[in-house]
Amino acid sequence: MAAMPTLRLHAALAEIPAPQWDALAGQAPLAHALLAGLEASGCVAPRTGWTPRHAALWEGDTLVAAMPLYLKAHSYGEYVFDWAWADAYQRHGLDYYPKWLAALPFTPVPGQRILGRDEASRQLLLARVLEMVRHSGASSFHLLFPTDEEAGWLQAAGQELRHGVQFHWHNAGYASFDDLLARLTHAKRKKIRQERRKVAEAGIAFRILRGAQIQADDWAFFHACYARTYAEHRSTPYLTHAFFAGHASQAGDACVLMIAERASQPVAASFFLQGADALYGRYWGAVEYIPCLHFEACYYQAIAYAIAEGISRFEGGAQGEHKLSRGLEPVRTTSAHWLGDPRFADAVADFLARERGGVEDYLDELSERLPYRAGEAP
Repeated sequence: MAAMPTLRLHAALAEIPAPQWDALAGQAPLAHALLAGLEASGCVAPRTGWTPRHAALWEGDTLVAAMPLYLKAHSYGEYVFDWAWADAYQRHGLDYYPKWLAALPFTPVPGQRILGRDEASRQLLLARVLEMVRHSGASSFHLLFPTDEEAGWLQAAGQELRHGVQFHWHNAGYASFDDLLARLTHAKRKKIRQERRKVAEAGIAFRILRGAQIQADDWAFFHACYARTYAEHRSTPYLTHAFFAGHASQAGDACVLMIAERASQPVAASFFLQGADALYGRYWGAVEYIPCLHFEACYYQAIAYAIAEGISRFEGGAQGEHKLSRGLEPVRTTSAHWLGDPRFADAVADFLARERGGVEDYLDELSERLPYRAGEAP
């Protein structure tokens, strides 16, 4: 009889060979280079509140299943907000942190979180992780933005599901951006053309770079823009110049940078991750205000790029109903949560049940406001 796979928790993704991890994870955003780069650059580290404890099932030296897993000392960089739960624990003299988190740091990209060579391996890993969590003494376990399949496993294992809303654009086989516009209502089509015209009349042109095409000066300019955006919101950026220049550049074609230029001088930049069938919008920034440039750099250029490259969808990320009028559609997202204290677990379960009903009502409302002409929605 074959021995059961061994569960190990790894203090750094570098402990797991990149080829074995990537064989399970596939392309961005879960690629080994990106996640390991976050750690090597110091963006993800105990001093920043992220202590890596990546879960892996091994058969000898062979990786059969894995999960990006962290002990968190706060709830920043997650895009699923549990600050009220932490506050309730504190007010009752209990420690909410550290907590267990299975997620992609600093990004709300949905997708597979439980990696494995087959379904049985993935389910075994989940069961072993949940068993470990229950005996760890930590307050809770959270798995963010899983697939529907994984959400079903988590719910069956006693996790409470939480729903949210993101905005995604879906490619209905468009031949061009004008083909997309033709399917929108007259008012929305006119608005988008006006916004794009303002950017063009400001003398803005875009340079689109992918992977090895992105040079050190490009990364330096993008990070300056990115940091400026956070400063304008009186916040601190999560990602350092070292991450972009030294590690994101190693992620191959996963990284896409769109640089807006006027008279050959860069004025803004937007950063995306590209997977096998999706483009993920992440960060942007500008050195000066130019009307409508945000919409062009973050949405219209991304959609045009997806059409040209035959990419099936563009994920614009969390928040922002303004995305709706620009061709993106509301999509339900899911996260799963377990709280060890039954008193808090029951209260949170009741809250989430009511919240899920509100999210469904919100999705119905948004769906009635789609910008597509009758019968033209993708």
